[in-house]
Amino acid sequence: MATITMKELLEAGVHFGHQTKRWNPRMKEYIFGERNGIYIIDLQKTLKMFKEASKFVQDLAAEGKVILFVGTKRQAQDAISEEAQKCGMFYINQRWLGGLLTNWVTVQKSVKRLKELDDMATDGRYELLPKKEVIKLERERKHLQANLAGIKNMSRLPDAIFVIDSNKEQIAVREARKLGIPVVAVVDTNCDPSEVDYVIPGNDDALRAIRLFTSKISESIAEGVQLISDKQLAEMSADVQAGAEGVPAEGSGYATEDAGADDINMEDVLGGGVHKRAVANDEGEVPEAQHTV
Repeated sequence: MATITMKELLEAGVHFGHQTKRWNPRMKEYIFGERNGIYIIDLQKTLKMFKEASKFVQDLAAEGKVILFVGTKRQAQDAISEEAQKCGMFYINQRWLGGLLTNWVTVQKSVKRLKELDDMATDGRYELLPKKEVIKLERERKHLQANLAGIKNMSRLPDAIFVIDSNKEQIAVREARKLGIPVVAVVDTNCDPSEVDYVIPGNDDALRAIRLFTSKISESIAEGVQLISDKQLAEMSADVQAGAEGVPAEGSGYATEDAGADDINMEDVLGGGVHKRAVANDEGEVPEAQHTV
C-alpha cells in the first residue's frame, strides 16, 4: 500500500489550513492549533486517515472496481488527469456537469455523441461536409471533449470518487451520497467532513499538497490492480501444481505491511508560535490558549 511520510506532508504544506475566520466548526477535531491567524491541521490525524483511505481504494481496485477522480479547481486539473490516467481510472477536471451521476443515462448520450464526432473527424466524413458545418461540429466536439474526455470510456457508474476540495465539488459529493457511492476527499478547515466517507484532513489549495495526495492515491490504486494480476498468476500456478502432484495446493495470501502512523509530536515538528487547542467553539468564540509551544 502506498505510504506517506511526515516529511512529505510538511514539505507540501499540508498542515496549513484557512484563516481562523473561514472555518467549519465540524473540522474542530482535525485542527491542532492556530498560528498567525491560520489554523494548523493535525498531521498525526492526516497520516492515520490517509492510510485508511489508501487501504480502501486499494481494496476496491483489487476487486476490479472503478474509482473516479474529481478536481476542477485550476491547481488540481493537471494532477487529477495525469494521475487518474496513470492508474487506469477516470477523471473530471474541467467542469462537473450537474446530474453526471444521478442522470447517468443522459450523460451517456453526450458521451456517445462525443465518440461519434471523434469518428467523423478521423474517418474522413468531415471532408464531405461544408466548411461552416465542420466548424460548427468541431466547436461542439471541443466542448464535449473538455467536459467528458476523462469519462469517455467509463461504461458504468463509479464505485467510489476521490475528490480534491469537497466544498468546491459539493455537487459531485451530494450526487455520490444520494446514490450511496463512497466519497474519499481531501478536506480543508473550511469544509464539512460529515459529507465525506473517508476524510483526509489537509491543505486542498497548495499545488504540491494536491499533487502529493493524488499521486499517492493513484499508487494505491495501481497496486490494487497489480494484486489482481498477481492473484490470477498465483491461482494458475497453484492449479498446475495441484494437477501435477494430485494434492490441493495452499492458497496464496496477500499481507499488507502495516507501516503505522509516524510516532511524532506535532509540537516538536511545527516549532514555536503554535497556540495549541486555540480553536473556536461552535458559537464562534475562541477560548484563550492553554499554552503556547
